Amino acid sequence: MRCTVCGGELVRKTTDLPFKVSDTSIVILKGLPVLQCTTCPEYLMEDAVLRRVDEILAKVQGGTELEIVRYAA
Repeated sequence: MRCTVCGGELVRKTTDLPFKVSDTSIVILKGLPVLQCTTCPEYLMEDAVLRRVDEILAKVQGGTELEIVRYAA
């Protein structure tokens, strides 16, 4: 698969990514599987991973400023 931004090769990696879930709350998902471009910083998430991310973020308590969650499929 090729990067839609630069045309570079996408490779499977795991990474940690922040998600802003409200004005005052950020969740960091650790060990998130992505397709990372080898040329630029662009990354993609597969549909199943994105659905799971949505499920995880929906369960986050809104009162926490920063929460770190390990991704589990």
